[in-house]
Amino acid sequence: MLRSMKLKPSNNGLSNHILPTSANLLGICFLIFSFAHTTGKSEATLLDEMAGIAVVVFMLATIFSYLSIRIDRESHFENFADIFFFVGILLLALTSTLMIFKLIV
Repeated sequence: MLRSMKLKPSNNGLSNHILPTSANLLGICFLIFSFAHTTGKSEATLLDEMAGIAVVVFMLATIFSYLSIRIDRESHFENFADIFFFVGILLLALTSTLMIFKLIV
């Protein structure tokens, strides 16, 4: 199972889609982070910590995606961008779900 999950360079142009999407989601994470601080919820909840981690993850996805486009298509940058993007999506989905059910807000 783990052998099939090796990072292989891909040439499918995924970075061209990850770059703008992760940049937009990075802005949404900043919005959530700002919301937590302006409402005073940052001390009592994990909302700002989760949004802060998502900011870092989407920033890494954006950087690796950009490097994949600019440097070399044969590098592993696109795979790293894909992994960080997926982790960011999961983290943002978890944060949103917890906000909906008022578990962290």
